[in-house]
Amino acid sequence: MKLVPAATVARPSDATVSGRLTPDSLESRGNPASLSPLLARAFPPGVTTAELRQPADPSMLFAEEARCLGEAGPTRRQEFTGGRLCARRALAARGIRHYPLEVNRDGCPRWPANIIGSITHSAGVCGVVVAGRHQFRAIGLDVEIVEQVTRDLWPRICTPEERVWLASHREPEQRRWAALIFSAKEAFYKCQYGLTQQWLDFHDVIVDLESDHLSPGCFTLRPRRGIALLQQGSIPLTGCFEFQDNLIAAGMVVGS
Repeated sequence: MKLVPAATVARPSDATVSGRLTPDSLESRGNPASLSPLLARAFPPGVTTAELRQPADPSMLFAEEARCLGEAGPTRRQEFTGGRLCARRALAARGIRHYPLEVNRDGCPRWPANIIGSITHSAGVCGVVVAGRHQFRAIGLDVEIVEQVTRDLWPRICTPEERVWLASHREPEQRRWAALIFSAKEAFYKCQYGLTQQWLDFHDVIVDLESDHLSPGCFTLRPRRGIALLQQGSIPLTGCFEFQDNLIAAGMVVGS
């Protein structure tokens, strides 16, 4: 698959510490990420979403975030920075500022104690969703570019049943629904991992749509093997999606 919180820092906004930009000075440079109505439509009320559709400047990372990159290459640095800037924008909208978003041992973001969140990267776009732990137990977001979910990927992404369903549609529609299947499964895997730490394969669930003519719309996932999330009473496994031009966004939450 695309696979103790730090305290809020209060420092002077017009100074540097040990030659490095302070959190306040980084914030004041202007975050290019913006709140995202598109991504919000893939979730129930109460979440905060942000997106970035331009190259991200790694110099805007907090020092703690930059250390998480190690020897990462240029592509990974761009993706990581874009995700952090989106997270910074979304957290600020919820009153949380100057929070370096580091990583846990499994590589997942280390969100503030009262927050759950999910980050997605695709070519040219990054997105983040955050919500309060009092409202949801887990959350997952995925964004894909439709044309990049190419036909040669379909056997890896889609079950035999899903491929039969795709074949019943015309060619342009097939590409859209294949991208949705991919995005819905990615959102689900991210969401469930936050609670179960279970690794799953694309063929472990089947995506069913309420309608194949609506956007925004909803999807349901049917397990084909044992899913740890079901042991926690999280039934049905449902999520929402939204198409916009060549993008598909899918989201899923598990209620508190």
